Amino acid sequence: MAINSGDKIPAGALAHKTADGINQVSSDDLFNGKTVVLFSVPGAFTPTCSAQHLPGFVQKAGELKAKGVDTIACMAVNDPFVMEAWGKDQNVGDNVMMLADGSAAFTKQLGMELDLVDRGLGVRSQRFAMIVEDGTVKEVLLDEAGAFEKSSAESVLENL
Repeated sequence: MAINSGDKIPAGALAHKTADGINQVSSDDLFNGKTVVLFSVPGAFTPTCSAQHLPGFVQKAGELKAKGVDTIACMAVNDPFVMEAWGKDQNVGDNVMMLADGSAAFTKQLGMELDLVDRGLGVRSQRFAMIVEDGTVKEVLLDEAGAFEKSSAESVLENL
């Protein structure tokens, strides 16, 4: 069952590549006491994700932070090295935290997995964005398979 508004974020961990190496980021550290926009993409370097989804959050980072967002985080079922390289390719700088869910464990805890095994892509994440305040989901913006509308930076801004 997918996570909904009013639900607490489950305990879990994601990986974040920094100059110091690969760091585990617990969901408690990421979400507690903060307003966080977490958006997830089916895969780094994929067409819609690279042309629209991630760039929109990079471009709107200032507006999101002006509305009280402490952290903007991008998650994908990729490894932390791929997420770091994609972040550099997209010039995210400090605007967006690039988080890897290599085994899809956290994605599955959220109930947001997308089975693309038959297409040779394994288990991925659905395309979504959520607004989380102090560990509680305030809004889930889930796109239908193949669509990119609800989870955009513009949509998140409208829902803040």
